Amino acid sequence: MSRMVFCARLHKDAEGLDFQLYPGELGKRIFDNISKEAWSQWQQKQTMLINEKKLNMMDPEHRKQIEQEMTRFLFEGKDVQIDGYTPPKA
Repeated sequence: MSRMVFCARLHKDAEGLDFQLYPGELGKRIFDNISKEAWSQWQQKQTMLINEKKLNMMDPEHRKQIEQEMTRFLFEGKDVQIDGYTPPKA
């Protein structure tokens, strides 16, 4: 049986992550409070953020920026905003 969590992003009970995907205290908080569905949403946003802002994950400042956006997205319910980005029309 899969592990259930009350997802802080989706505000509902949902299937939890199988293991801690991010290091440290933030990683533990994500493991305990974020669902697979919400993590998948974040991964899509993170990819877009890295690509659109041309972030380098070897740069500590860029990693810090990603971590701040991740916290805002997963725990504060805020969407990722990228200046000048317009989503494609369906």
